[in-house]
Amino acid sequence: MAADLRALLTSTFRWTEPEPGSGLLVSDRSGWWRDTHILQGLGPGLAGLFPGTRPTVVVSPEVTGFLVGPLVAAALGAGFVEAYRLGARRPIAEPMTWIDVPADHRGDTQHLGLRTRLIGTADRVLVVDDWAVTGAQTRAVTSLVHSLGATVVGTAVIVDECPPEIAAELGIRGLLTGADLPD
Repeated sequence: MAADLRALLTSTFRWTEPEPGSGLLVSDRSGWWRDTHILQGLGPGLAGLFPGTRPTVVVSPEVTGFLVGPLVAAALGAGFVEAYRLGARRPIAEPMTWIDVPADHRGDTQHLGLRTRLIGTADRVLVVDDWAVTGAQTRAVTSLVHSLGATVVGTAVIVDECPPEIAAELGIRGLLTGADLPD
């Protein structure tokens, strides 16, 4: 199953140039969300990266994490909690725990927050996202979870492009690496 899922992920992925002639390529993951077999396989596939860890909750950062995280939570029989980005939206009307995220792969700084009441000291958290490049978001979510007294069992991503020492430090495991993606 895992090999089939990886093959589907690579075959439906493409790089796109948003402005013709710019030379800037960005990832186009829309093929992943369009394919029913990928959607059916992502939850079990990402959960399978951490066998035997028994997470009680999956935490995922906005935006794509809100799609991938619930798929993994459902496969694990665990709950799901959103890690929100502080931005243009109205504030969430309940206590939040926030953390600053150092510059990401685009050089942007962010602020991530969790609903304080949804993570407790008995929780075992699996962090889930679609892509990891620098580990900055994973580090921030992990710090947030730890500040609320919970344990992080690891981070599951679709694509892991982190340097190996950062991936090892943060417990990041991926279904694919950047080298697996088509040129």
